[in-house]
Amino acid sequence: MTNSRKNIVFGTLSIIGIVIAALVIVQVHKLRVAHSSFDNYYAFRGCTKLIAKTDTSGVCMTSDGQIIGIDQYGDKWYLEGDGPGKW
Repeated sequence: MTNSRKNIVFGTLSIIGIVIAALVIVQVHKLRVAHSSFDNYYAFRGCTKLIAKTDTSGVCMTSDGQIIGIDQYGDKWYLEGDGPGKW
C-alpha cells in the first residue's frame, strides 16, 4: 500500500472514530439532561398526560396510551423499577 493510500485509510478511520465519539457524547448528554428532573424525564419518555405526582414519583400516560411510573432515586429520575443497580 502506498503512503497516500495509507493516509486516506487512516484519515477515513479517524473521521469515523470522531463521528462515533461525538454521537456517544451527545447521547450521554441527552441522558444526563433527561434524568435531571421530573419534567425532563416526563418529556424524554414521551408522556402526554400527567396522572399523579408527588415530590419523589409520578405516573403518566405516553402518546401511545401506555401508563408508566417515574421514580426519583437520589437526585435523578428513572422509569419505575429501573433505578441504579436494577439492571
